[in-house]
This record gives sequence, structure tokens and C-alpha cells, in this order.
Amino acid sequence: MIKTGQEHLEGLRDGRTVYIGDERIDDVTAHPAFEKAAETVAALYDAKHDPEYQDVLTYEEDGERHSTWFLQAKSRDDLRRRMAAHKQIADFTMGMMGRSPDHVSSFVTGMATAPEIFDSEAYEFGENITAYYEHMKKNDIFATYAVIPPQAARNPEFYERQNLPIPTLRVVREEDDGVVISGMKMLATSAVFCDEIWIGNLIPLAPSQVKEAVTCAVPCNAAGLTMWMRQPISLNAKNQFDQPLTWAFDETDVLVMCDEVKVPWEKVFVMDDPIRAREIYIKTPAHCYGNHQSNVRFWSKMGLILGLCKKVTEATGASEVPAVREVLGRMSALEATLSGIIHGQIEAAEAWPDGFKTFNRRMMYAGLNWCTENHSAIVDTLRELSGGGVFQMPASVTVVHDEDLKQQFDTYFQTPQMNALDRMKLFRLAWDVVGTEFAGRQQQYEKFYAGASFIVRNHSFRETPWDDFDAFVQDFMDGYGIPEPAVRKEAAE
Repeated sequence: MIKTGQEHLEGLRDGRTVYIGDERIDDVTAHPAFEKAAETVAALYDAKHDPEYQDVLTYEEDGERHSTWFLQAKSRDDLRRRMAAHKQIADFTMGMMGRSPDHVSSFVTGMATAPEIFDSEAYEFGENITAYYEHMKKNDIFATYAVIPPQAARNPEFYERQNLPIPTLRVVREEDDGVVISGMKMLATSAVFCDEIWIGNLIPLAPSQVKEAVTCAVPCNAAGLTMWMRQPISLNAKNQFDQPLTWAFDETDVLVMCDEVKVPWEKVFVMDDPIRAREIYIKTPAHCYGNHQSNVRFWSKMGLILGLCKKVTEATGASEVPAVREVLGRMSALEATLSGIIHGQIEAAEAWPDGFKTFNRRMMYAGLNWCTENHSAIVDTLRELSGGGVFQMPASVTVVHDEDLKQQFDTYFQTPQMNALDRMKLFRLAWDVVGTEFAGRQQQYEKFYAGASFIVRNHSFRETPWDDFDAFVQDFMDGYGIPEPAVRKEAAE
């Protein structure tokens, strides 16, 4: 089943509990903090029904159509189809929505290619992950995840000394028909627009953290589950012209609070197993599928920034300056580099697990590292090329509502290269990438999207075939030895 946008919006009015500070939100589709982003998500669903995009965003299986991100790849062509779908979704959102419907779905799709990883001596949850994948696919589920403990909870001794409950989410009780969980988990980006939340552990757990080692899925309107929002940035946007990205793409970040939330056994995937709780991501293609999507999403954002770099220099007449053209050429090379990394993940695809193809993991992690390391510098280049132009505009485009002000605006804010209104529109968009609160959130998000830099690089370390590189060096060294002693001329005589 492929949902329509309206069907998805109706599903968001399901009694979920959302707070902005002490304000409880009854309908996220109508509240000014969320309604525009909710409309964006609905448009992503509707795009799958559009003949122009249907063959990219959906595929047919057993007479039914499903979203392409649920396609379990068995060939390079399947991987290409997945990449094309991610790129189309990312282009719709200018790469600004990281938790679009294709992200967590990709994790679950990858997990379901190796369900045996979920089976242990204590629990056999392989059938659960297979059934959950089918549930998501057939119902076109939009899920996010909360897989990181709150920062304060990473020092449990602090709470133990004060005889306080450790705040991170854990199993507090087992019952015949499921488990009961309580505590906090972060950071469920886009949760207010989702159907369900995947709860798990991406950070390694200590052996003692048995009850925290739970992985499960819960509906967003589960009894006892509340969503605590960060300050919505979208409230800063009074209209789309002045802050076009803030207006449509504030996906929001959510701290999930569970108070005795009941999870049926069929929605539990890991239990009492601190090692397996993390291994399900890296011993299946889950982490690779999901982070390939993030590489592709960043590629779309890179396209926006590259285009803005060119247009702002054209607007100022600087695009013909040799030094500026050199900067533009470098930015173009960076965009092409990321494109090459992404396509390389397909051309060097791995035959893993048995019967499936997976994006090349080393290249995917290289892309992840590339994005983490380069985002700040890329945005700063756009900042430099924009110069003071982002400040040399009226406070709002509403000046054109007054005929006298509009006449002055049209006269004094035009340049030989561009009329006043188009110039203002361009620099407003550039400012939403480099200077607004939305831009600041993007900066922080990209820097820590996959964790601290040492975590990202440790993924690359883990996937490197060190034996091959050691042998490459050793084989060369084994080809030569200690030279024979030189024979002195006088000794020979």
C-alpha cells in the first residue's frame, strides 16, 4: 500500500502527546510550529502517486506497489534504484530533512536481510524483525528512531549515589504479553510526523546494562509515551519568502519520555543482550543502508549550496573574477567528489549477506566522514561569497505591500545583474543556509549526525581490511633482503 499525503496527515491526529515547554499540542498538523513541515511530509507521500516520480519512488512486488526504500537489494540495479529514490526525496527537501521517510525504513530493510542476527539462546526474535519489516512495507510506515541515551544518564554512578532512578530508558517489567519500558531516549528527529518510533542502542552498552539493552518499536500514540520538543525553529518564519528553508523543513528534534509503556513481544527485537543491541546495526546491512541514504541526502544539500555559490556571485557581478571562479571550481570538485563516493558504493557493492547486495561499507563510511569533516567549510565558503549582501536587504519582503516603499525598493536594491525582488529572494535563501537559527541547527546536526568524529572514524577502522594492506607492504619487503657485503677494491687486488 502506498499512502497518500492526506492519509498520512490523518494518521498524525491519533492522540499522541506532544509538548513545547508546558504547552500540550493536540494536533501537530494544525499547530504553527509543525503544520508546514507536516505538509512537506504529506507532499513526499503524494509524490509516490505522481506519474512523474512513481517509478523512482515505488516498486512492484506480488502485484502491490511499495516505497523503493523497502527494496531489499539483490543486484547493483536494485542498489541504483534505492539511490535514485533517496536522491529524489532529498531533492524535494533540498537535503534539509535527515529523518525523511526513507531513513529508518532503510535500517529496518537492511536488518531484515539477516534476521538470524536477532536470534540468541535466550530469545529468537528473527521472526519479529521479518514481520516488522513486512508491516512497515505493507503499511508505508514512517518511523524515526531514538537510539541514544540522554547525556546525563551516561554516568549512572551519579544517580546511584543519590538513590535516584537512572533516567535512560530500560525494561522495568516483563509480562506474559510483552515488556514495560520507562525512561528517556533521544533524539527522535521528526517523531511528531511519524507513525512509530524505533527504540534501541547505537552506543555500546556495558555488560551491566542488561535492562537498558532493549530494542523495540512503539507507535507514536502509545499510552505513557510523550514527546518533548526542542524550541521549534519554524516559529521564526513569518513567511516563505523571507525564510524558505525554515518555513518548510524544520523536522524538529524530540526527546522521547516513556512512563510504563507496554510493548507487545512481537515488537521486541533485542532483550537483555548489551552486545547484540548494537551488533544488529553493523552485522546486518542496516547501518550501511541507512547511512547511504544520509550520504545521498547530503549530496542534495551540496547541490543547493553549489548552486547558491554560483548565483550569489552572479548577483554581485563577481562570477567573472578569476579568483572567484577558482573558488566555484573547487566547490564543483567537492560536489563531484561526493557524487563519486556515492556511485562507488554501488560499483564496488558487496555480496553480503548471502543472496543480497549491499553498498560498499568502506566507501559509505568514507562518505559519512567526508560529510562530517567538510560541511562547516562548505557553508563557510557560501558565507564568504555572499559577503554583506545577506544584510543589505529590508527586514522583510512585506515592504512591497506599500506602493511608495516598493518603488524605492525596486529602484535602489536592483543591480545591473538582477532586479531587486529576485536579488532579495536569493540572499534570503542564502541566509537561511548560513546564518539563521535553522542554519545553526543544520550545522550542529551535520557535525554530530553520526556521533562524534572518533565514532565515525572508528566505523572506517572496523571495516578496513587491514590484513590486505599489511600484506601489500609485507610482500614488497619480502622481495628484498640484506645486500651482500661490498668487495673492497684493494682486497680484490
